[in-house]
Amino acid sequence: MPKLTLIDGSSYLYRAFHALPPLSNAKGEPTGALFGVVNMLRATLKAKPDYVAFVSDAPGPTFRNVLYEQYKANRPPMPDDLRAQIEPMLKIVGALGFPILRVSGVEADDVIGTLASQAHEHGVEVLISTGDKDLAQLVRTGITLINTMTNTTMDSAGVMDKFGVKPEQIVDFLSLTGDTVDNVPGVSKCGPKTAAKWLAEYGSLDGVMANADKVGGKIGEYLREALPALPLSRQLVTIKTDVPLDFTVPQLMLREPDVEALRELYTRYEFKAALKELDGTTAETITAPPPATATGVGPAPAPAAAKPSIASGKGEYELVTTQAQLDAWLARLQQAPLIAFDTETTSLDSMQADIVGVSLCVESCKACYIPLAHDYPGAPQQLPRDLVLAALKPILEDPTRPKVGQHAKYDMNILSHYGIAVQGLKHDTMLESYVWNATATRHDMDSLAKRYLDYETVKYEAVAGKGAKQISFSQVDLDTACNYAAEDADITLRLHHALWPQLESEPKLRQVYEKIEIPLVPVLAGMEQRGVLIDVNELRKQSQHLGKRMHELQQEAWQSAGHEFNLDSPKQLQAILFDELGLPAKLKTPTGQPSTNEEALEAIAHEHALPRLILDYRGLAKLRSTYTEKLAEIVNPRTGRVHTSYHQGAVATGRISSTDPNLQNIPVRTEEGRRIRQAFIAPEGWQVMAADYSQIELRIMAHLSGDEGLLRAFHAGDDIHRATAAEVFGLEPEAVSSNQRRAAKAINFGLMYGMSAFGLARQLGIDRGEASDYMARYFSRYPGVHAFMDATREQAHRDGYVETLFGRRLYLENLSSRNQALRAGAERAAVNAPMQGTAADIIKRAMIAVAAWLKGRDDAHMLMQVHDELVFEVRADAVQTVREAIRQHMSGAAELRVPLVVEIGAGKNWDEAH
Repeated sequence: MPKLTLIDGSSYLYRAFHALPPLSNAKGEPTGALFGVVNMLRATLKAKPDYVAFVSDAPGPTFRNVLYEQYKANRPPMPDDLRAQIEPMLKIVGALGFPILRVSGVEADDVIGTLASQAHEHGVEVLISTGDKDLAQLVRTGITLINTMTNTTMDSAGVMDKFGVKPEQIVDFLSLTGDTVDNVPGVSKCGPKTAAKWLAEYGSLDGVMANADKVGGKIGEYLREALPALPLSRQLVTIKTDVPLDFTVPQLMLREPDVEALRELYTRYEFKAALKELDGTTAETITAPPPATATGVGPAPAPAAAKPSIASGKGEYELVTTQAQLDAWLARLQQAPLIAFDTETTSLDSMQADIVGVSLCVESCKACYIPLAHDYPGAPQQLPRDLVLAALKPILEDPTRPKVGQHAKYDMNILSHYGIAVQGLKHDTMLESYVWNATATRHDMDSLAKRYLDYETVKYEAVAGKGAKQISFSQVDLDTACNYAAEDADITLRLHHALWPQLESEPKLRQVYEKIEIPLVPVLAGMEQRGVLIDVNELRKQSQHLGKRMHELQQEAWQSAGHEFNLDSPKQLQAILFDELGLPAKLKTPTGQPSTNEEALEAIAHEHALPRLILDYRGLAKLRSTYTEKLAEIVNPRTGRVHTSYHQGAVATGRISSTDPNLQNIPVRTEEGRRIRQAFIAPEGWQVMAADYSQIELRIMAHLSGDEGLLRAFHAGDDIHRATAAEVFGLEPEAVSSNQRRAAKAINFGLMYGMSAFGLARQLGIDRGEASDYMARYFSRYPGVHAFMDATREQAHRDGYVETLFGRRLYLENLSSRNQALRAGAERAAVNAPMQGTAADIIKRAMIAVAAWLKGRDDAHMLMQVHDELVFEVRADAVQTVREAIRQHMSGAAELRVPLVVEIGAGKNWDEAH
């Protein structure tokens, strides 16, 4: 089993500083904490983990400071001797080859918790190197704590021995005891033994709070006094496990150590043993990609749904293997007001998976599993698959029988392979959670059960194993499979009972859920099932062309650099750009090295030809690996088509995303990107049709702001960018130059995304003063836009969220952050989200309307959704009829103060149609 070691860097440094004497080198520089850290890291290296990361706190406040201004307020300032050792520590850690992770807005513990959770879900064993008691809440099978100073480990039994509670009770334990160092309130005079005693008696913090009146004596008075603050304490001590990260576990591999840098550092700080070990180092070092780095900011926790009284214990699950059992469940289904259903399969790819079993639930805590294809040696006899599915088909296809699923689109796709077209989907718990609060949590079942039911589900790895040893679900024994699968249906129903009352209490959110998200599920399922036809030969030709062009760029890059080098090596590129060519390093990595990422290269592309050549080379390499080579490999053998997966619950603003493959990221601004669309074709006698909303977000801005100038331009059918340029520069529209129109376009779109004068200046290649003047003139000509932006920011600060035209909410957690950059980012999102979210709602409404019109027709099919564009496959003789119907339904998807214009084209491939 692969192993991931997560090093709590902040804990390391503090522990080493306080545990060791105040050492110093000959120059008088403090070295005690450094010495301790180096020794602990050397011990980690000897264990040879597969993946490793050094996680440290980023400077600045975190979401906990927003929740509670007094958080960590009692901490004394960092001693000067300790502060002086931070920079050399990071240099040594980086030189040793450790990935260094620092994420703004959260603490190191939250990054560790997220990575540990992700690794655990993917069958990677996790070792957390720390002395911090808070991290004990993460311990479970496969996640262990290690204290390298005492060389001791702590598993679940160790947590129980040390604290007197289980790992899953640590959060409640810490909430009760509080923390004087972090200034977490807790219960006055409640020590570890008292907290453990209460939790043993009442089970949880909620249980202790509910029974506070039963606790006698002075400690009981203290408990009752603390009741209002205990929920806050629980929030403060709970480690996040869903921080959005820009990297994944496979990226966390050791780089080759920088031996010369280590020798210099070890010599300076007089680490003789480390020097001796270094000089004995062989070439047997691990070579891997550069360390993952992080500067991204994850959202703070959003408000949770209130938890109604729901049974949180284990359910009673029946394994159905006889006709009599099946008949009894069919009778229950006939009488049920709501049916929760789920399928077990052989693959996550719904278009290639085979069904293994079905689980059903009509009453909370009581569910069944019907195995259909478990084929391990000695497997008991199961009911025939075709018999069971034939019996379920009338019920599943009955639109009058309400059903609920968790990510039901997957199960609908699976059942479609067996001739079952599920109808009557009334609810989907993934979408209930997503509409209720898109940013509060991930929307998978495990996360939702934990958040809204306080229930720990059985994980797939627990029943099927992990990694290379993982077996297919068809190989899982029936009793184990029943416990896992029936739980899915049971928890789906329980989640619905928890979430639906919340949505019912908010009429706007209920409308978004019932009128947009739920009706869209079968539409997306149909698109996924249909897939899109790909010209594999065309892709092969394009791949060869891209390879040739990449070779040419390589030659040009070598000529520009003056010698050959590996264009895919950031280290070599770093040396050429910043050492040999002397270009300025505009961005640094967390280890202090000059960055060569896309943003860094763009920042210096105007100063030398090489950065642009590298950017062009990388762009073509990505096109080749992601599309021209991959698409041909993933053509479904069953259908001869490529099938993407659309996700409703992934983007906070309501946008639909696409994966496996991502069909929404094919670039359209480059010739090579547009050429890829030529490989998306129609069958003989058919055409590809593309329908695209014209400047929809600008039209939404005009509607929401009510600005007379914008409204007038759109109603007149003017070129909006030319009209804006005419207003800003005081010209007649026909006198506007191409550069002035380009500037106006940058302003029009930039303002929606919160672009500053600095950003506009950089985009247009002008000085900041001139860009500021452009923006001032824009707002003077379009005062309604300025008023709308101010009002939206004000509303966001007041309510904590903004809304789309149809009532979808986006919570913005950093609006009150003391970190100016975080606060400004949240304000930019507040202005943009109503427009981007409204655009997402409009195209979803259009898809629902178009799908209803297409139902029963055999001359047109909806294939793809790409941002503001819908792509169809239309029989050649029906193009005109279908074109006008699509235009009508798309333009009628919303009533705005300006026309919704839809541009539609058709051709033998997607490129011709667009």
